[in-house]
Amino acid sequence: MYLSERELTLIGLASVGSNVKISPNARFYNPSGISIGNNVRIDDFVVVSGQVKIGNYVHLSINSAVISPRSQVTIGNFSTISFYACITSANDDYSGKFMMNPTLPKQFTNVIDSPVIIGEHVALGSHSLVLPGVTLGKGCVVGAFSLVKVDIPSWSIYGGVPARLIGPRSREIIDLEKDLDL
Repeated sequence: MYLSERELTLIGLASVGSNVKISPNARFYNPSGISIGNNVRIDDFVVVSGQVKIGNYVHLSINSAVISPRSQVTIGNFSTISFYACITSANDDYSGKFMMNPTLPKQFTNVIDSPVIIGEHVALGSHSLVLPGVTLGKGCVVGAFSLVKVDIPSWSIYGGVPARLIGPRSREIIDLEKDLDL
């Protein structure tokens, strides 16, 4: 079961394309900063918050999260965010020089805030975490349970904590994209 067109309108998103399927159990915070392209599916218990731009043919799987309080997160066309994966454009400073959590006055915290770009044809494995300032290049794959702290080049497969190169990824999906009736 997915939200009706009327229910989608009531969320207050900045924009929403056609053939968008969103579970009634998904949650949107600060929806006026969130735009969603065409042919997108957002499953149960997904959280999307802040400044987020979701492209076309994107899937956000159950319990995934895209958190972007200030700097934008962009998710490119044909990308998949697997279950329990998290993308965040903001993170606390863990050095011990600052306090952490949003209930504190700003002068006591040092939130690191930087845009995140997820390229086209990216697959982010389950339970993975993408930190602020990271770009995942076109066609890359990040394996399950990975920590992504640095940019990942296009058409590569990365995994681990921290994520490191496993090998190259085939570009054959580009031919499949050409056959898709857009």
